[in-house]
Amino acid sequence: MSAIQLIIIYLIAINVAAFCTYGIDKWKAKKSLWRIRETALLGLAVLGGSVGAWLGMKVWHHKTQHKKFKYGIPIILAVQIALVLYFVTV
Repeated sequence: MSAIQLIIIYLIAINVAAFCTYGIDKWKAKKSLWRIRETALLGLAVLGGSVGAWLGMKVWHHKTQHKKFKYGIPIILAVQIALVLYFVTV
């Protein structure tokens, strides 16, 4: 398996994990259960799951009013897209 294939598999997995984690945290919020730390939610985005985090925010309507998520996730996503474009063109 090539390095590119491994990176693609990793990105799919981390984005699915981020999306599901946002959904689980929303469910926990509705049930007044122990919540997932905001640092963990943001950390998933930083580790490559920014698309899944953004989709999770939109689909689950979760953390959409918190400034660090409302602005932070799109910034993380933009930086990651810029990095990919940079490395693809180098």
